[in-house]
Order: sequence, then structure tokens, then C-alpha cells
Amino acid sequence: MSDWVYLQANAGEQLMRLHQFSIVKQQAAGDVTFAITVKEYAVPPVGQRVRFYAEADKAVNQKTASFVPCGWGDSIFSALGDCVRLIRQFPYEGEGAQ
Repeated sequence: MSDWVYLQANAGEQLMRLHQFSIVKQQAAGDVTFAITVKEYAVPPVGQRVRFYAEADKAVNQKTASFVPCGWGDSIFSALGDCVRLIRQFPYEGEGAQ
């Protein structure tokens, strides 16, 4: 664990380090680039037991049940892996698709 986590005075501050990633989803309709931000919390947020949360910058599955791919984990690898898995599993159907 890095020393930056000791700068947090109390859990309410939610001090975190941000990690940025990008992935290109290849589809028949064309390639779509997703930006993924992984938040590394100094202390897990209230209600969580893990310190890493990954979230994509755009939703998938817009025509059926739109949602933003995300993932929690005890490492960057596990949180990012869950998010990427959801991006791969569901189609990107365009901005504002209903």
C-alpha cells in the first residue's frame, strides 16, 4: 500500500487515486472507444469491502436495458476486468438509442 492513503483524515473525505484506461469495442457497425476510470480509494467507501471501482464513460445495451459497465474489486485488475467483461458482453447501440 502506498503512503498516500495515510493523508486521509476521515473516511468521509473519500480520498482516491484515479487510473485511466481505454478499450476499443469492435462491432459490425463500427469501432467504439470506451474510456474507463478506476477509482482507488484510500479506504473502501461505506457499504463496500473493496477499494477499487471501475466505470466506463458510456452506456451499453441502450435498446433493451441501458446501463453503464462498472466493476468493484480488491485490485485494479479485478475491477477493470469486470468492467471490460460487461463492455464485451453487451452491444453498444449508439448515443440516445431508445
